Amino acid sequence: MNVSLRQLRVFLAVAEHRSFSRAGDVIGLTQPAVSRCIRELENEIGIKLLDRTTREVLLTAEGTGLVGEVGRLLDELETTLQAARNVGEQRRGRVRVASSPTISANLMPACVARSLKHYPQISLVLHDQVQRLTIQSVLTGEVDFGVIVDPQSADELHTETIMEDPFCLILPQTHPLARKASVHWAELDRQKLVLLDYASGSRPLIDQELARHGVSYTVVQELGHPTTVFRMLQTGIGISVMPRLALPLPESSGLTMRPLAPEVNRQIMLARRRNRSLSPAAEVVWALVRQMAKELYPG
Repeated sequence: MNVSLRQLRVFLAVAEHRSFSRAGDVIGLTQPAVSRCIRELENEIGIKLLDRTTREVLLTAEGTGLVGEVGRLLDELETTLQAARNVGEQRRGRVRVASSPTISANLMPACVARSLKHYPQISLVLHDQVQRLTIQSVLTGEVDFGVIVDPQSADELHTETIMEDPFCLILPQTHPLARKASVHWAELDRQKLVLLDYASGSRPLIDQELARHGVSYTVVQELGHPTTVFRMLQTGIGISVMPRLALPLPESSGLTMRPLAPEVNRQIMLARRRNRSLSPAAEVVWALVRQMAKELYPG
């Protein structure tokens, strides 16, 4: 049996108004469309539901018996669907997001502030941790999603790129390369570098670009946090390649930034576990982070 909800609603409307034309006006159908729905319903269930004369429409005995049952079932269905809709539209609860230090310190504060302002019923909890732990937290379900650097191989993740972040050179203002408006990657040859360690999503990208330009260099320190890198550079032991999101530099640090040429960008992505749906509240925060990245770092 192939009875549609539309046919049942048309039948109830005709039964209530005792008129095909008035029923059509109420539910937004033409009189021929109403007649067709009733005819199809009667053919499908194999009984006559209405007697129609030139002056009125009357329910048959079978039609009278069906009206109450159909009305009750449609009311129950409407209640069930409304409950499902309410759950789907629910925008409340705790949302846990993980991101690496440079992203946590620059993009995410604005996201947290906007969430508090526009979605006060959502509790946005930020996990500030290195990329390796961020990806692990996403895969284990410890967090709803992460904001990460392109992992290059992530079969278990669903990712969406939200912005590009260029690498730049950080160095003491007294360093010879600081005299240049921009520095070519090849000019880092034979330099002593202070770099982020391999827990960072940026380090493999930096290594690849240095290798691509045939740069020979010495890594004097590998560190986990940009602030520590800056402190090391202040001692004069070397220079560093950092993502621009690591800026601004500490005030009165004696350090400066120079663009690297050609420009190389790291891709910043939203990442969740593949084949796992986000909660309605997490979907709101996912969209919010995407929008904030677009507003704060256009182009």
